[in-house]
Amino acid sequence: MRLPDIHSSSAILSTLAFLTPLSSAFYFPGVAPTSYNVGDKVPLHVNHLTPADSQTDRKLRSVFSFDYYHKPFHFCRPEQGPQYIRESLGSILFGDRIQTSPFVLHMAKNETCKSVCKQETFTPRDAVFVNSRIYQGYNLNWLIDGLPAAQPLKDLDSDQPFYSPGFALGYVSDDQPVLNNHYDIVIDYHQTSKDSYRVVGVLVYPYSMKDSKFLDIDQGECGNTETPVVLSEEKDTQVTYTYSVYWVPSATSFATRWDKYLHVYDPKIHWFSLVNSAVIVTFLIGMVSTILVRTLRKDIARYNRLDQLALDDFGDTGAVEDGVQEDSGWKLVHGDVFRPPKNPLLLSIMLGNGAQLFMMAGLTIAFALLGFLSPSNRGSLATVMIILYTVFGFIGGYVSSRIYKFFHGESWKQNFAYTPFALPGLVFSTFFLLNLFVWARGSSGAVPFTTMLVIVIIWFVISVPLSLAGSWIGFKQPVVEAPVRTNQIPRQIPPSGGYLRPLPSMALAGVLPFGAIFVELYFIMNSIWFSKVYYMFGFLFICYGLMIMTCAAVTVLMIYFLLCAENYHWQWRSFCTAGASAAYVFASALLYWMKDLSFGSWTSGVLYLGYSALLSVLFFVLTGTIGFFASWLFVLKIYKSIKVD
Repeated sequence: MRLPDIHSSSAILSTLAFLTPLSSAFYFPGVAPTSYNVGDKVPLHVNHLTPADSQTDRKLRSVFSFDYYHKPFHFCRPEQGPQYIRESLGSILFGDRIQTSPFVLHMAKNETCKSVCKQETFTPRDAVFVNSRIYQGYNLNWLIDGLPAAQPLKDLDSDQPFYSPGFALGYVSDDQPVLNNHYDIVIDYHQTSKDSYRVVGVLVYPYSMKDSKFLDIDQGECGNTETPVVLSEEKDTQVTYTYSVYWVPSATSFATRWDKYLHVYDPKIHWFSLVNSAVIVTFLIGMVSTILVRTLRKDIARYNRLDQLALDDFGDTGAVEDGVQEDSGWKLVHGDVFRPPKNPLLLSIMLGNGAQLFMMAGLTIAFALLGFLSPSNRGSLATVMIILYTVFGFIGGYVSSRIYKFFHGESWKQNFAYTPFALPGLVFSTFFLLNLFVWARGSSGAVPFTTMLVIVIIWFVISVPLSLAGSWIGFKQPVVEAPVRTNQIPRQIPPSGGYLRPLPSMALAGVLPFGAIFVELYFIMNSIWFSKVYYMFGFLFICYGLMIMTCAAVTVLMIYFLLCAENYHWQWRSFCTAGASAAYVFASALLYWMKDLSFGSWTSGVLYLGYSALLSVLFFVLTGTIGFFASWLFVLKIYKSIKVD
């Protein structure tokens, strides 16, 4: 069978071959291997049906997944009824619903044209439902020994085949939906000893055979593919599901059996993105370094020299200050720069949650890079994210209370109480509301109530106490001392113009951190909405580091210009300047919708916009926190370097 081609370009990896380990993370098998003897039963489990590219315009038209045994599909059931397979918390949250199946596979034993069950009858109403899912390009998802059943694709760049998990429910021929009812299952197996074998690859080739109910076992054929199954929307249609199993020896070992699944799509784009981001970061750090090493050093030396001359000569101090004001104005606001901002409670709570997000994201990517989050362990990525975010509630509480104490806040009880509930409460409320839409559509992607209850219990039992403990310890720590005293009367702020106004400065600075991650963001969006395997954590790790450096550099630069304009309201400005990149993230989600998505129902649009907005809010808090702490350290450093009476 000819392998479908996917577009990819060549040439660049040959010059960057020494960097290829970054294209995907190292990983461990993740689960203990299962060995089989010849004739042993190999279980085939079924998962939910997921939307993929539409059969008509190659766009995603739905975001709802469906249970494999959803009644309108009429898939054959085991004699004892399907049983759910135990799953991790992350697997359930991402919509996996793994169950047993009636398919019977025996190790290294080829079988041809087996009937799964008796004929199934599709009513016109069922036919309308299934035909609509075929138009929308839904895929079936099977698991054999933990490996997803895949369809083969070929990368033109390397001319090497790779596996894309899932295979089509049906296809569209002459604007007519056709149901696949026969499956050729090709299983690669590796011999580890004389009588021991392991599964190392699974491919499924689906076909449509209208005459498959007339099983011709002697000829080894189930029917004629030239007469496909078309479900009538006017009368009942009889369908028989059949399958064949072919076992193929393979030299692939168990430890490397996932290599064909973990394919890097369009590697040239990733490398160009990294080079582009690295150039931007280098330019920004060069500008900031120029300011810190040259401009600030000259400013500090000038300030200290003029102050010393004023003290030695008992000169006109006002004249000296006027002379300094002409050169630079950041020292003139030394008596106000550490004045508490408006709404210090809200800012400290957001910074605490941002620090919690920062630690969770960094460690999760690091664990994935080192290979601890194997794709064999389904849902491990989401599970680890939840666990780390829960445990780092201590960090969130500690940072929030330390910052609030630095702001001289007095409502410390509210700070203790709001920190573990503000952002998590927003996330959970949004998730719960959007989950109601999924539940109303009868989708298997709806998270069960018991799972939500487990999340709430985990939060209240582990995260909230840790956050309170962190807040208490942070509150008991000595306050971070400002290097200069704060005046009793606030200084008047001169009007700012041009790029120093809030919105222009946010728009200008926010685009740079977004530029460091927008390519990886596109592939992550593809992974989430098109149910693809994302495992390019080497690229993601570098992009995360570049984003941190970009946020810090551009925010410090803008705050320096702000202080030179004698505007000492830097706290909220630094947070919002770096966080403004979230607006570009949401804008890219809208552009992605217009380019690659074409939803057929308003509920799909609501879900997409809801989750995109939630992701943007979290990104706003994360990048805003990075910008604030970079600016805070910068302000502490420069005002500690000058002499002030």
